[in-house]
Amino acid sequence: REFEDAFPYEETEDQLRAIAEIKADMEKEKPMDRLLCGDVGFGKTEVAIRAAYKAAMDGKQVAVLVPTTVLAQQHYQTFTTRFNGFAPVIDVICRFRTAKQQKETIEKVRLGQVDILIGTHAILNQNKVKWKDLGLLIVDEEQRFGVKQKDKIRKLAAGIDVLTLSATPIPRTLHMSLVGARDMSIIETPPAERFPVQTYVVENNDMILANAIKREMRRGGQVYFIYNRVDTIDRMRDHIESLVPEARIQTAHGQMPEELLEHVMMDFYEGDYDILLATSIVENGLDVANANTIIVYNADHFGLSQLYQMRGRVGRSHHMAFAYFVYQADKILTETAEKRLQAMKEFAELGAGFKIAMRDLEIRGAGNLLGAQQHGHIASVGFEMYCKLLEEAVERLQSGKAPEEAPPEPVIDLQTEAYIDGGFITDAMHKIEIYQRIAAVRSNEEL
Repeated sequence: REFEDAFPYEETEDQLRAIAEIKADMEKEKPMDRLLCGDVGFGKTEVAIRAAYKAAMDGKQVAVLVPTTVLAQQHYQTFTTRFNGFAPVIDVICRFRTAKQQKETIEKVRLGQVDILIGTHAILNQNKVKWKDLGLLIVDEEQRFGVKQKDKIRKLAAGIDVLTLSATPIPRTLHMSLVGARDMSIIETPPAERFPVQTYVVENNDMILANAIKREMRRGGQVYFIYNRVDTIDRMRDHIESLVPEARIQTAHGQMPEELLEHVMMDFYEGDYDILLATSIVENGLDVANANTIIVYNADHFGLSQLYQMRGRVGRSHHMAFAYFVYQADKILTETAEKRLQAMKEFAELGAGFKIAMRDLEIRGAGNLLGAQQHGHIASVGFEMYCKLLEEAVERLQSGKAPEEAPPEPVIDLQTEAYIDGGFITDAMHKIEIYQRIAAVRSNEEL
């Protein structure tokens, strides 16, 4: 209780519920496999910290797996601050540490002198990192790991508790929790004093860019400018300098030496620059409360969850935040890109992560739950049928007996198009829900 009272903010109801669900899961005999879905900045980390504390106090080790070095560093700081004055020992393995430091850390982990280890996928290497008594694995931003890494995660997670954090669960993960293969907790309430990010999808225009940057600087804030081409990033920097000569600009991308990159990120964090011109390297990680405007150049090149993560970099304090998704004026967008940008515009309110994942499910199909592909429909049996088979299999495993066989249904093929008109239900989320309910109808009473 003392540890939980040390949390400097007021917990939201959802946070408390998620914490309770996770604790209950950890106390059960069977290993936990829970997905914690909450928006960027809605306090998932605090929930994970409490789970980690509980595991560490029970004498188990905790692995915290993150996708990027920058994020590992940030989590290390957050955890260290939060655990200050409490027993668990925290350490980190990432590129910013020397080989010697990393070696020492790994040795301590083997001897059980480290309770919580934070790191990128290097900590998945079981030949290198030997655990004394691993009890909990926390995977942050699951959607950022590739299929190979997910296999390693699965191996490491055999028989221990797993907590997965995700703002936009990739459709496959979302689908697994919808059909009941994993448990899911959702944090939907934003912390107090938060405003939704004002989102604009605009054609590239120097006036708009210059005004957006100047407005942010006038109120003492900072700007993220996302430009995803390393080879021409310096040209872009010159261009921004010509638009707003008074701005202090710094560049950050993955091909810079690590130490330099770390310095740049830290300096931006401390407010030494007005604009951070960066590649999508910042899409997860940095939590800079003073940065309240983000401009994403050539936004049509990014995927939905990336756009969403990037927008989540701003609006983390009580200031109004702005996101500009910029595309080239004379360019004809592909249908998918247009749908993606449209989805971002529509879901401007707080807590849209889950809806975005749902829309993503619609735009690209649900992917194959058991294979490597993360997209494309299960063509041979059809999605409905596939879900039905999967649900039956899950039910059979959970209850131990086969579900009752229904008599085969006749197929009637009517040559008409039947769908719910957009004017009748505008919101895609509700539409999917109604379609599902119609599909589930089995009797006149239900109808």
